[in-house]
Amino acid sequence: MPKQLLTVEGTQVAVVNRDGEDYISLTDMVRENENGASVIDNWLRNKNTLEFLSVWETMYNPTFNSLEFEGIKSEAGLNRFAISIKQWIAKTNATGLTAKAGRYGGTFAHRDIAFEFASWISPKFKLYRIVVLSNLESINAELIRQALTQAERLRALNATAIAQLRSLVSSKVIKKLKKND
Repeated sequence: MPKQLLTVEGTQVAVVNRDGEDYISLTDMVRENENGASVIDNWLRNKNTLEFLSVWETMYNPTFNSLEFEGIKSEAGLNRFAISIKQWIAKTNATGLTAKAGRYGGTFAHRDIAFEFASWISPKFKLYRIVVLSNLESINAELIRQALTQAERLRALNATAIAQLRSLVSSKVIKKLKKND
């Protein structure tokens, strides 16, 4: 899998392409945290996370084992419950997460799942995501009303998202949040 690097708030995060889709390194996202691997494990133990993953898998993975998921879901939330990324993949035939051991390994997630993880670990990212997505939904509705093709809408929405994120990053309010971190 060819790898690209993104720099997010000073941290390099690997992005790999798998079957035409971007998978983002969750391991890199938490690398600066001394308990990074535990953060990913705790996220996966969360019942809401598992429900999100099952919905994503049901939508995009026709071979997802939803019957096995029901067994996992019944255990989730109990103090004794633990599941690794590799166990999740093996038991449910999940495709939204990948895990590889070794020097160039780590946990990677489809970009939809990676953004959900980022929202879980960073309230600031969650706020960025909510603001940008809600604006994009409104803009997309207007572009549909104007009868633009899907390709034209995607180009316009991408340009708008980039402009909105730049605006948020340069915002005085956001800079105040950074000072209080």
